[in-house]
Amino acid sequence: MTQHDTHDIVRTSCIAATTATLAATGLLAITADGMFRFAIDTRSKNSIFRRNLIAPDRNEKMNMGEAKEAGEWFEQAKQPVRIVSSDGLRMHGWLFDPDCAAPLPHAYAICVHGYTGAPAEMAKWAHRYARLGFTVLTPAQRGHELSEGRYVGMGWLERNDLLDWIRLIVASDPDARILLYGGSMGASTVMNTVGDPRLPRNVVAGIAESGYSSARDEFIDMAHSMFHLPRLAAAMCVDAAGLICRKRAGYDFTEASCVKSLKHAVVPMLFIHGGGDRMVSPRFLAMNYNACSSIDRERLLVPGADHMESSDVAPDAYWHKVECFIRRTFGLQ
Repeated sequence: MTQHDTHDIVRTSCIAATTATLAATGLLAITADGMFRFAIDTRSKNSIFRRNLIAPDRNEKMNMGEAKEAGEWFEQAKQPVRIVSSDGLRMHGWLFDPDCAAPLPHAYAICVHGYTGAPAEMAKWAHRYARLGFTVLTPAQRGHELSEGRYVGMGWLERNDLLDWIRLIVASDPDARILLYGGSMGASTVMNTVGDPRLPRNVVAGIAESGYSSARDEFIDMAHSMFHLPRLAAAMCVDAAGLICRKRAGYDFTEASCVKSLKHAVVPMLFIHGGGDRMVSPRFLAMNYNACSSIDRERLLVPGADHMESSDVAPDAYWHKVECFIRRTFGLQ
């Protein structure tokens, strides 16, 4: 073989390797763009927000047992409330008066719903807190129900919105004492908010149920379970989609980290998760609990409970834990 032949072979190999790399890079870019449109862009025709893929039995669950009774109360008692977010979006929510004979003075609870959900899903929790004497607010997260917003922030952009809602309450009642409750992505909104240095002292405690540790971790799990991608490939796609998200929506999936935020939390926190959660891994319970810097923190794992079903699987243990936590942190009898 001549030196010329060797050079030709090397050149051909380099061209083939470069072509394969470019093809793989192009495929990764296409996949990442599709993932971003699917998971974050509510206006995309391929968005998950146009499909019934997350909690397809959601409506059925909202019409069973305590949830049905609470849903009827929700529809009868709700009062509209609106704000403009710090980035100029019109945000909508529902306000509820206390549903008891002796309302608590200056006591408020904000209940934050999850991914692709709506405030009405918080009816069961809102009604419980209203019966305890709280004035309750259930905001629609950006891009959900009646609130504006094209891109979902996975609890990171939404922390700014929750701070805006808190400021609304404090502006109307400077002595307000506020409980934050969030479920699923709403839990991540709460966890990111309690770790924000701008959090007003009016926030007394937080409850995070079925929350993930970070948007990155949750999307890797989702890509693995929904699209059957190996975890390494899932991580590569999620990281590439995160770069697209930073350019278009203004944040990266690694930035939307509850674990990082909780390291700055000081208010009492209660973390809840179902041991059989197939949507948000139960492993995140320990991750979030251990990351929380608050010296007053509790956790509850309900064996066998699927996503946001802990109160259905073990109602006595669940509500005993929640109500004892609230009564203790708010100094109630």
